Amino acid sequence: MPKLVGIPFFTATEKGAKEAGAELGVEVVFDGPPKNDVQLQVQMIETWIAKGFDAIAVAPNDPDAIAPVLEKARKRGITVIAWDADAKKEARDFFVNQCTSASVARALMDVMAEGAGPEAKYLIVTGSLTAANQNIWMAEMEKYRQEKYPNLKNLSETPKVSEEDPALATQVTADSLKAYPDLQGIFAITSVALPGASEALRKSGMADKVFLTGLTTPNSMKEYIADGTVKKFVLWNPVDLGYLAVHAATASAKGDLTPGATTFKAGRLGERSILDGDQIILGDPIVFSKENIGQYDF
Repeated sequence: MPKLVGIPFFTATEKGAKEAGAELGVEVVFDGPPKNDVQLQVQMIETWIAKGFDAIAVAPNDPDAIAPVLEKARKRGITVIAWDADAKKEARDFFVNQCTSASVARALMDVMAEGAGPEAKYLIVTGSLTAANQNIWMAEMEKYRQEKYPNLKNLSETPKVSEEDPALATQVTADSLKAYPDLQGIFAITSVALPGASEALRKSGMADKVFLTGLTTPNSMKEYIADGTVKKFVLWNPVDLGYLAVHAATASAKGDLTPGATTFKAGRLGERSILDGDQIILGDPIVFSKENIGQYDF
């Protein structure tokens, strides 16, 4: 279950999930809410519990709100995997993480410091204020900023919210470009927010004054890279993330993957590291630019 269906990032993860299912000979049902609504996730998981699924892998929109239904699933003997964003530890067996949060934060801050300068003033556009992965990334970004780039300045302690809505991301970015005349950089840290912010920046004609970066799929950014609106951005391979989540869910449900393990072999991905006994890491983030974006198709 993704945070929501119908956006390119999670469509790519579905491709990887289905690939792993076919490889392992297991049935994979990939479905989620049409918007990032945790209550809709809860309702769908209740249905899945009633159907007696062997494993449930979910990207939670809110780790606290989804915890009771995940704990219910575990009490029924269902393996629970969090992926993309973590759940509460007591509510899941493993977390399949795309990259360590620190590595994502470092990549983003390094790109910003290089592109806007080490004394730039910036803002962050996030998805929702309850998304665990985005909140952890922002905390790690601030920690790394203090260590490496103390003269970079965040102009708003509260991030701008886009709710995984491209039109809203465009609007909040356009509003910010007007409201902060000294703005020099913007991080848009969801796969929907960055294309939306890119559209606003392109329409504003301010791409030479404001450096925009963030996290999204390369296919959604090729036009903005081509016209120079965005120079560099960051992500990982979402196809591989979906693939890894299904491998982890299957191995855990079968008892082949148990808490405390330090490594895990996941099909074509080979051996993956496990941090703290329960966090499976896909790999390192990728920095995309005009030099390499043509090599990727997701």
